Amino acid sequence: MATKIPVTVITGFLGSGKTSLIRHLLQNNQGRRIAVIVNEFGELGIDGELLKSCQVCPEDGEADNNIYELTNGCLCCTVQEEFYPMMQELIKRRDNIDCILIETSGLALPKPLVKAFRWQEIRNAATVDAVITVVDCAAVAAGTFASDLEAIAAQRQADDSLEHETPLQELFEDQLACADLVVLNKIDLVDAQTKARVEELIKQELPRVVKIVESDGSQLDASILLGFQAAVEDNLDSRPSHHDTEEDHNHDEEITSANLILDRTFDPEKLQQQLEKLAQEQEIYRIKGFVAVPNKSMRLVMQGVGTRFDKFYDRPWKPEEARQTRLVFIGRDLKSSEIESQLVAL
Repeated sequence: MATKIPVTVITGFLGSGKTSLIRHLLQNNQGRRIAVIVNEFGELGIDGELLKSCQVCPEDGEADNNIYELTNGCLCCTVQEEFYPMMQELIKRRDNIDCILIETSGLALPKPLVKAFRWQEIRNAATVDAVITVVDCAAVAAGTFASDLEAIAAQRQADDSLEHETPLQELFEDQLACADLVVLNKIDLVDAQTKARVEELIKQELPRVVKIVESDGSQLDASILLGFQAAVEDNLDSRPSHHDTEEDHNHDEEITSANLILDRTFDPEKLQQQLEKLAQEQEIYRIKGFVAVPNKSMRLVMQGVGTRFDKFYDRPWKPEEARQTRLVFIGRDLKSSEIESQLVAL
């Protein structure tokens, strides 16, 4: 029997840097033939588009089929409907694949996905080499998605009747608990003392000794990220989850996505100012998308976590494609009509 295909699951909260990590791996693949499965939250394929524009994976031809986008829900919730047939297709091409990367949705729990690798049809041909959890150091330090865990612990000790963690905190902890490696990303945005505090918080949540590596832009060598040979599917007992006693899990139904497509250009600075204002007015966790800029032949990628934004030009607009501005907003109880009206008014 041929060697099993090693699969690396890359998880982490919204905007932590998962797609950037995969882009860097693809651009510096050192001759590896890498297949990528992308799971997106929202209907617009932003992350898949970013990977296709990495200038390593052609945008046409057979190699383009190495990138799979699942846009109709969390990967760990839809494995029986979509993940299984996609893995079967990749297994058929195992002689042409050195490894598989799976980028989970920022709202996905990694453990149910890993359990799918116990299915006999997959188990015989693929193994989970490692689970890599990417953490946005600056966001955690600012409490964007995780409250002070020490304060929560103190409150619980004082009053046993209190609720445990919020869904986002549980998600953060479950992603850490399943990790074989934690990438502490965006450390360039915090000082040394803050970085040390976030690292200590992460260590408190890890159920076992796990290496933490630092990054200021998901720029890590493949030798650090691949080749763990952890066979994670056989070692799930050491990776506790808040959902271990549940047959299924449900995400917070108030966390939704809003997709906006506008046939117009925007001044990047004015657009960013308006998006920052929206992020303050609504509980928006993540903004990502492509922007058409006046008198620019390149497509602008804009990504935001809270009120912190990054932007860069990724590739030229194709002659046949519409120069649209496409944005995805992910947050709690979003008011889509207000988002659209404020941007249209710019």
